[in-house]
Amino acid sequence: MLSDRIGRITPSATLAMTAKAAKLRATGIDVINLSVGEPDFATPENIRIAGKLAIDNGHTRYTPGGGTMDLKKAVTKKLLRDNNLKYDTSEILISCGGKHSLYNACQTLFQTGDEVIIFSPYWVSFPDFVSVTGATPVFVNTDPSQQYEPVMDDLRTKITSRTKGIIINSPSNPTGGVWGDETVLTVLELAEEANAWVFSDECYEQLTYDRTYISTAMLGENTERILTFQSCSKTYAMTGWRIGYTAGNKQVIKAMGKLQGQSTSCPNSIAQMAAIEALTGDQSEVSQMRNVFKKRRDYIVGRLNNMVGVNCDTPGGAFYVFPDFSSYMGIDYKIKSSNDLSMYLLEQKAVVTVAGIAFGSDSNVRFSYAASEDDLKRAMDLVEESLTELK
Repeated sequence: MLSDRIGRITPSATLAMTAKAAKLRATGIDVINLSVGEPDFATPENIRIAGKLAIDNGHTRYTPGGGTMDLKKAVTKKLLRDNNLKYDTSEILISCGGKHSLYNACQTLFQTGDEVIIFSPYWVSFPDFVSVTGATPVFVNTDPSQQYEPVMDDLRTKITSRTKGIIINSPSNPTGGVWGDETVLTVLELAEEANAWVFSDECYEQLTYDRTYISTAMLGENTERILTFQSCSKTYAMTGWRIGYTAGNKQVIKAMGKLQGQSTSCPNSIAQMAAIEALTGDQSEVSQMRNVFKKRRDYIVGRLNNMVGVNCDTPGGAFYVFPDFSSYMGIDYKIKSSNDLSMYLLEQKAVVTVAGIAFGSDSNVRFSYAASEDDLKRAMDLVEESLTELK
């Protein structure tokens, strides 16, 4: 009854865990949710005011399908200010969040017979974005001790004449890893040799803690086949406003806009007005949120590494940690997989996480530290208690 393409899509594990947490909370259970991939801060006041003014001033109608010209101009200013990237408004597409932007690009560029390189562990949606086009996701190993940078020998063996795209996600979801510039340059060189498109998912580009982030397109000499994806969601705590954008090749942007015009008509008009203020207004709260996240990162990494048998590399960005719990899994334990451990923490301790298998790594569990310090402390106490029970 259903089309083949629907069968190629797996349900989002992160959204599934969020839904389970909501059900538990509805029964009165005190749930600590460390699964959610969104800042726990309120959207900054100046952005909220801009949204209210948009409603009051009647900005509630359709806009151009690819976004308003004012927002496209705001994006070009932001990219120049923060990333030193120069784009014309004809090279910008506004979409309903970064996820929508990436989906549009996959639909526009990939098809049956193509192969697309995805680095593992990967964001849960990447393989499905590729598979639903008829293309084949090809997974490349990464090194946890080096911010999950690619194992280059593995990458070289995976690139073939059918390679049409390479997806970079740095800072990464789920690992928080931030690749070094030399690594990105090597990947760009290999992509150019293969004549492959490079997708640079940079939705966490403002959340790096140990080094200044440099956008992928700034590193490459030939940017004609690099698409840059950014979003208001993580930087400005605007996840529900659903505004993301793509910058790149004018012909691809036009084609993506053609597709988008038939699927969504346009991004939300009110959110677009708020996004203009987000991108061009006061940026001080971005720095404040970054400082809080860094403090939380240092705390949760320290707690996890003090637990017997747990190894957690320090991520350079985003707001996730991806500790290795493999010493608690196997035939001698009641925990056989990351999903077993994640469900144990949920059902026995009301701590919500996401099993690493959803991201292609069954030894790990993802914790989001986009939660209060009190919640993080309580959650880490409960995790440590659980590990004692499992030994």
